[in-house]
Amino acid sequence: MERLDPSPRASRTAPAFNNPLLALCLLTLGACHASPHAGAGDVKPSATAERVVSPGSSSEMAPPPAASGAAKIGRYGAPLGAAPAESLASVLGAPERFAGKPVQVEGHVRRACTAMGCWMELAESTAADAPGCRVIMKDHAFFVPTDSAGSDARVEGTLAVRHIEAAQVAHMESEGAAFPRKADDGSADEVRFVATGVELWRGS
Repeated sequence: MERLDPSPRASRTAPAFNNPLLALCLLTLGACHASPHAGAGDVKPSATAERVVSPGSSSEMAPPPAASGAAKIGRYGAPLGAAPAESLASVLGAPERFAGKPVQVEGHVRRACTAMGCWMELAESTAADAPGCRVIMKDHAFFVPTDSAGSDARVEGTLAVRHIEAAQVAHMESEGAAFPRKADDGSADEVRFVATGVELWRGS
């Protein structure tokens, strides 16, 4: 067994370490290279995780299934349930038939509230003149991203026809809303979808 010699030997001590400042620099450099994020197989920093939480909501942006190539889906509000799925065209064509009944529809987000994300306009297609309706987040319990315009969406909730007073119309117009059939007094009647849950995605 080799005996540890407590006396220093010139051959065991690099001359560079006689300089305390140089030794400190070398130790700092070694600590940088020992970072847990340096290895290719290590966990990436949390800042790069695909996770987006909407304001006022516990929902988060969930990544698509591994290797599926599917678009990322943002889920807001309550999870979509077992409400029957209907085309947006059929719902808008007979709003009285679906009024007050839970239903799921899909469409293109033509506009969205740029202030809080408390409403969006859902249209049948990307065409500027495609029929659509406003989607309101029920009880303001959750919001969608303010840059949701241009996304596709699946929405669950109930349909209703609402009379919007002139002051509210003006307020929503200041947030980017459009009311093509306003009355002379500035108020408007519109078909409105009150959403309990929303799923958003871009691309496919």
